Amino acid sequence: MAVTAETVARHELVGLEATVTRATNPDLEGATGTVVSETTNTLVLEDDRERTVPKDTAQFAVTLPTGATVTVDGDRLVARPARRTETRGDSTWR
Repeated sequence: MAVTAETVARHELVGLEATVTRATNPDLEGATGTVVSETTNTLVLEDDRERTVPKDTAQFAVTLPTGATVTVDGDRLVARPARRTETRGDSTWR
């Protein structure tokens, strides 16, 4: 299944480039880097340093493998990564 704007929440995010476009913590807005780790509630972005960003209070611009950039609300991503990729919609992981 191809990663698209509609299905990005069902895919692995580690390894993709992401930018925080909106966050309740103004220090995190504009943070950009490669997603190097993901937990239930956070994404870790690494560029020149690592930044841990809470998912539920942020919005992300994620660059897909195709080069397209999609915006996703972090609250759509709040779940254990393995569970999120297995149970949303018609996932082929189930």
